[in-house]
This record gives sequence, C-alpha cells and structure tokens, in this order.
Amino acid sequence: MAEKPTVLVTRKLPDAVEARLQRDFDARLNPDDILYSAEDLVERGAGADALLACPTETLGADVIARLPGSIRAIATYSVGYDHIDLDAAKNRGIIVTNTPGVLTDATAEIAILLMLAAARRAHEGERLVRTGAWRDWSPTAMLGTQVSGKRLGIIGMGRIGATVARMARGFAMEIHYTSASRLPAEAEQGAIFHPQIDDLLAASDFLSLHCPATPETTGLLNAARIARLPAGAIVVNTARGAIVDDDALIDALRSGHVAAAGLDVYAGEPDIHPGYRGLDNVFLLPHVGSATRETRDAMGFRALDNLDAVFAGEDPRDRLV
Repeated sequence: MAEKPTVLVTRKLPDAVEARLQRDFDARLNPDDILYSAEDLVERGAGADALLACPTETLGADVIARLPGSIRAIATYSVGYDHIDLDAAKNRGIIVTNTPGVLTDATAEIAILLMLAAARRAHEGERLVRTGAWRDWSPTAMLGTQVSGKRLGIIGMGRIGATVARMARGFAMEIHYTSASRLPAEAEQGAIFHPQIDDLLAASDFLSLHCPATPETTGLLNAARIARLPAGAIVVNTARGAIVDDDALIDALRSGHVAAAGLDVYAGEPDIHPGYRGLDNVFLLPHVGSATRETRDAMGFRALDNLDAVFAGEDPRDRLV
C-alpha cells in the first residue's frame, strides 16, 4: 500500500474535514488550536509534503524560505491569500491554492447583516435592552437610516459583490458598482457601472467593499475618497481590513459625515484600531463572514480537493501559483 502524503494542518478544523484528512493523508492536526509561530511551522513541518494553512499564518518570503524542502504545496483555508508571498512560493516551486466560490453566500449574508445593523443602530439598541437602560418607546428614540430604496455602491463585483447585489435588490436598492471590468448586460441586471471609483462614491448612500487586498487597493478608502461619499453614508467591509484607512474612517464616523459603519475585517486583526471600540456608530464582528457550518466544511473539502489533485500529479482547480 502506498504511503499517504503528510499534511501539516495549522488550525483546528471542522470534524468532517479532519475526518477526511485522517482518512486520506498522514495528517498532523492541531487539536488544541494553538496559533503556530514561524518556528512552529518550520519544526512541525519537517518531512511534511504539504501545509494546510489559514489566514492566521503569515507566510512571508522569510518563512517560505525556511519551510522544509519536502513541502510541495500550501493549501490555504481561505479565499484571500494576502498572507502568503506567492512570488516566494513560486520561486521555491511550491504550489499554492485557495478556496474560492464556496463562501460566497455566507459572506454576502454578513455584508447584508452589517448593512442593516449599522443603519438601524443594532449595537446601541441591543445594549439598551441588555443593560436595562431601555425605559419606554419614544417617537424620536433610536432613529436610524432606512435601507430600502437607497443606492448601494459595490467596489468589486466578483462572486460576493454580485451576490450582495442580488440580496440587496430584495430591499429595492439601486445598485451601483465599479470593478476591474464591466459585467455583461445580462449579468448587471440593471446595476449601474462606474469606471471610476470616485464617481461610484458620489452615488453611494451605502458602500460595500468586496475587492481583494493588493498593493493597489491598500488604503483605497482614504480621507479624500470618504469625502466624496454623500453626507450620512454607511460603509460596510467584509473584504480585507487593509483596504480601509482606519484613521480616515474613524474621523468621518466621529464627524458624522459617515453615519455608521459595519465591519467584519480589520487591519492587524485581532488587534484592531482602538478608535473603533469607543464609537457607538460602528457595528463590529470578529471576521465571521464564512462562519457557517456548511461553509467551513465546504472550504475544507475544497482545500483537500486541491491537495488530492497535487498528489495525483494533476493541476489543482484553485491554483494560484
């Protein structure tokens, strides 16, 4: 019987995913869900054929250079891959894959949740009830922003952005978007394309971010661009924290130019900018866009499908390099 490939798994994964890992591979699991350091990855990866990593591991050029020579592939348990230096992996001949497609609906649901929660002041209202500070119904208490019928601007009309647009049409929202390229007319379904981000911003009562984190998009939503939003706009981010200039957004939230924000991702998470914690007009979630049982299983199975292809001598479906 052929020896099973050895896979170092960096985090505790769902039971169904780990069961398949143990069935098909010599799996080095992390049952205590310890956050591995670079040293841990190097030491625990000795003799391993692949690394099943998560966004919590920063695989920069220095770490990749130190990985054991036996490592043939890195399968990241995520769509985003900004935590991996792809050039360094390519130079070492390491195949890198991700898990696109399977977390679209779950992440889009969180974007809609953030939109509604930020607009209707859910954080403040929930706190009033929990602390006993809610005294009575009042015609002027807890006034928020109505979502229905408003203009929704989407930066990045990929799978998730398009799904958010589909869901938002249920609220009769007018969809505006900008993306690397314009969608075919039948895919737009009436959405209005803006070639320039600045033009999109001016037409966005709500703004939802769905572009990847790249050197070009880092700090994309800066003070100058925030100023182009209509007064009282609401900003939602389920993409990557690096896309937002935190100081600029916090200033806009304090001034009221941005009425509220809903955030699921942050630069430097979990050590988020402390300015957010003191603001009542921000609804904060701990990066749970893909956190459904169905989606987390599907992500693991997609990563394992990619590893199966690598060890079968085939080109994996989701190969990045």
